[in-house]
Amino acid sequence: MPRSSRAEAARTRERIVRAAVDEASRIGLEGLTIGTLADLLSMSKAGVSGPFGSREDLQYAVLEKAGRIFRDTVLGPIADLPPGVERLARLIDAWIDYLTECPFPGGCFTTAASAELDGRPGPLRDRLRAAILEWRSFLIAQIAASQKERGTAHHPAAEIATALVGISMAVNQEIQLLGDRSAAERGRAAMRTAAGLDGAR
Repeated sequence: MPRSSRAEAARTRERIVRAAVDEASRIGLEGLTIGTLADLLSMSKAGVSGPFGSREDLQYAVLEKAGRIFRDTVLGPIADLPPGVERLARLIDAWIDYLTECPFPGGCFTTAASAELDGRPGPLRDRLRAAILEWRSFLIAQIAASQKERGTAHHPAAEIATALVGISMAVNQEIQLLGDRSAAERGRAAMRTAAGLDGAR
């Protein structure tokens, strides 16, 4: 395939995946259909399905893309910071900002996908589970580094990570379902308290 054709194919695939991510954030991964995407993109069904071997492959691509968007949004701002108090504080700020100005029309993609897939065993659930475990391990490491820098660890890092994830889910619900934008600052304060960062800048 000529280079220009490969580039065009890559752009088409990216356009389809981005539209699929937005649609899945609204209606769920299982609700995605080739026909719906074809209508949204004014493409033929063959044109939409062509870059993917199956609907399942499209769903995998959507999960991967949503994960990249989350990492770019939340982890991008802290990439150059060493592990410690400031990095954890900035991570919490970026996380809350992500929930407030969410890049997904339906709110936090992972929260919605978790609710959708937690009771549906299969490869798609397995991939989501692996991604969440990776995020949780990263979060625990950041909390532990902050505790080490402060010289205090009143609660295990894994326990604090569970609290932070729970707060993020509550904030997402209050913003998306209840339309309460003030939830962001409550969530930020709750996360900082849970992480022992009340006095950190």
